[in-house]
Amino acid sequence: MENSILIILFFAYTFILGFLIHKYLISRSQKYNIHKANTSAIRWEQQSKPIFGGITFFALFIFAIINYIAFFDSSIIVSGPVIAIILSITISFLMGLADDLLNTPPLFKFGMQVSVAIILIYFGIYINIFNNDTLNYLLTIFWVVGIMNSINMLDNMDGITTSTSLVISIIIGVFALLSPSESVWFYLMIFSSVYAALGSFLIFNWNPSKMYMGDNGSQFLGAFLAIFGIMFLWNQNTPGYDHPALFKLVTVAIVFAMPLTDTITVSINRLLQGKSPFVGGKDHTTHHLSYAGFSDRKVALVFIFGSLISGIIAMVLIRYFPNPNITTLLLFFLYPVIVFSSLYTLTIIVKPNK
Repeated sequence: MENSILIILFFAYTFILGFLIHKYLISRSQKYNIHKANTSAIRWEQQSKPIFGGITFFALFIFAIINYIAFFDSSIIVSGPVIAIILSITISFLMGLADDLLNTPPLFKFGMQVSVAIILIYFGIYINIFNNDTLNYLLTIFWVVGIMNSINMLDNMDGITTSTSLVISIIIGVFALLSPSESVWFYLMIFSSVYAALGSFLIFNWNPSKMYMGDNGSQFLGAFLAIFGIMFLWNQNTPGYDHPALFKLVTVAIVFAMPLTDTITVSINRLLQGKSPFVGGKDHTTHHLSYAGFSDRKVALVFIFGSLISGIIAMVLIRYFPNPNITTLLLFFLYPVIVFSSLYTLTIIVKPNK
C-alpha cells in the first residue's frame, strides 16, 4: 500500500515537472529556431513547430531511475536487465535526436535499432517462445526493429502516437503489476514517469498542436514499448498452458492492434505502388480517416478508443480464459484481424482529397 501511494505521488510530481519542461522547451525551441532537419519530406502538417518532446520523455525516464536508486534500492543499477533497459533506451533516444538534427540515412537508423535488440539479447531480454534460441533471437530483433519503426511511422498527426502509446503503456503496466517480477516496483516507477511525460506532452500535442515529439520521442517510445512488451507480454508467465506461444502471440497482436495495423497497411499499399514503406506520405490509416470526414481530433479519439478496446479484450483473455484452447485463441485473434481489415479497406475505398 505504501509503495502504491509513493508511485501515485511520484506520478503527480513528474506530471507537473513534465509540463514545465515541455513549456520551457517550446519557448527555447522557438527562440533558437530548433526544428526538424528534413523539411523536404511529405508531412501532414508544416514542420515549423518544435520537435523535442522526446527530451522530456528521456529526462523523466532518467529522473525515475535516479529516484529509485536514491530512495529505494541502489543495487538495482548493477542488474543486467536494468543496464540493458537504460542502454537501449538511451541509444534509441540519441539516435532519434541525431536524425532530427542531422537527417541521418535510413541504414544508420536500422543499424542502431538492430544494436538495441542485440544489447537486449546480450543481457537476457529476448522473446522466449521457441525451443531454439536462434529463432528467439531473430524474432526479438524483428520485434524491436518493427515496433520502433511502427511507432515512428504512427507519428503522423497531432496526438496520435502520444495517446496511443500512453494507452498501450498503461496496458503493459497492468500486465507488469500482475507479473511475479521481483523488480516490479522499479518498473512501475519507470512506467509512471513515462505516463507523466506523455500525459503532460499531450496537452501541447493535442490538435492544434504546439509541439511535436520528433524522432527523438518516437524512437524512445518505440524502444520503451518493444522492451516492456517483451518482458510483460511476450514473456508473461503461462505455467501449464497447452498453447503458450500462441497465447502470447494473440495477446501481443491484440494490445498492439492499432499501431501494427497502420504500419502493415501503409507498407502493403506502398509496396504495391512500387514505393518504399519508409518514405513519408499522406497515406496512413489516420489520413484516410481524415479523408473520410473525421477531424484530426476525432481521428486521435478513434485510435484511443481502439487501443482501450484492445486493453479490455486482452484483460478479458488473461483473466477469464486460463489455458484457452486454440478455438478460443482464434476467436480473440479476430479482434486485430477486424481492426486491420476495417482500416485497410478504408484506405482502398476512401481516396485523398484533391
